[in-house]
Amino acid sequence: MDQRFAILSDAQKELLFQGVLHLVLFLFFSFDRNAPEIQEYKIVAFVNYALGAFVINYLFIPRYFYTKQYLRFFAFVALVVAGIILVEELVLERIYFPDTRGKHFPGVFYSLLDVMPVITILAGFKFAWDAAIKQREVEDLRSSVKESELQFLKSQINPHFLFNNLNNLYSYAIDESPKTPDIILELSTVLRYMLYDCKEDFVGLDKELEHLRNFTQLNELQIEERGQVDFRTGNIPSGYRIAPLILSVFIENAFKHSTASQSEDISIAVDISVDAQGHLSFQCTNSFMTDANTQKLSHGIGLRNVRKRLQLLYPNAHSLTINKKNNVYTVLLEMDLNTGGK
Repeated sequence: MDQRFAILSDAQKELLFQGVLHLVLFLFFSFDRNAPEIQEYKIVAFVNYALGAFVINYLFIPRYFYTKQYLRFFAFVALVVAGIILVEELVLERIYFPDTRGKHFPGVFYSLLDVMPVITILAGFKFAWDAAIKQREVEDLRSSVKESELQFLKSQINPHFLFNNLNNLYSYAIDESPKTPDIILELSTVLRYMLYDCKEDFVGLDKELEHLRNFTQLNELQIEERGQVDFRTGNIPSGYRIAPLILSVFIENAFKHSTASQSEDISIAVDISVDAQGHLSFQCTNSFMTDANTQKLSHGIGLRNVRKRLQLLYPNAHSLTINKKNNVYTVLLEMDLNTGGK
């Protein structure tokens, strides 16, 4: 039943909703403890009310109320209500009750008490239905904007990564370094993952960790004999997913600023662990020698990018801390992987 309802168009859903609403309201309207059978007058009178409500709901509300022409809206509603009362008092009651109720007019106040509850309920549910549709449209728009923003942020990563590594590759090629083929091979592996394997918002954690290891090995070629790189992962539970290319930005920054500020004694360490509850802890430390480089790190395009992605994909489910102390730059990122599904 739920699946069949889901495939209906909005117009079909509203038609079904209004049909059920009118049926339920008619049963309440026509119920009489002293006369349990449904009287013909009740049917005709309810049709009179329903036609008036139809005009209000599908003509006056969209044309005047939603366009903020409130004076016209209430004036036309008053005319419709007056028309409903006139039809009921001057036509229907004289036909069905010619010797009793059809002989006198009970007054405007009594007539309004008879008409307005039905009109108000039907119009109120129309407002509620339209509000629900608008809310869904807003949510769809927000989701579309979020998806577009995520795709834009992700598209910035590849050019940023390529710019840095092609510069390094050019330098090795100019020096005719024997490591050039290895760099090209590692770069090809990393790019294959970035271009083809991580198009979704979330990827398997095992694939992302494999990419990070390859990514670290690619950048490690820049250091040669000038320092040490340590990449560690503990026992990683299977089945978890993570937003791709989130962690690689911090590793890239660590290499970029360590190699730019030091000619020797470079130290870079990456430690990733995930507990049984899906809580990921990522720590990346790198040595540095000058304050100028750390200032560039804190204002880099890649870091701004990853902060924004974390806000979009892991709202209230992550904690990012960046510190520098004793010539060591430390990035600590805590993430709840359950946000991305398991």
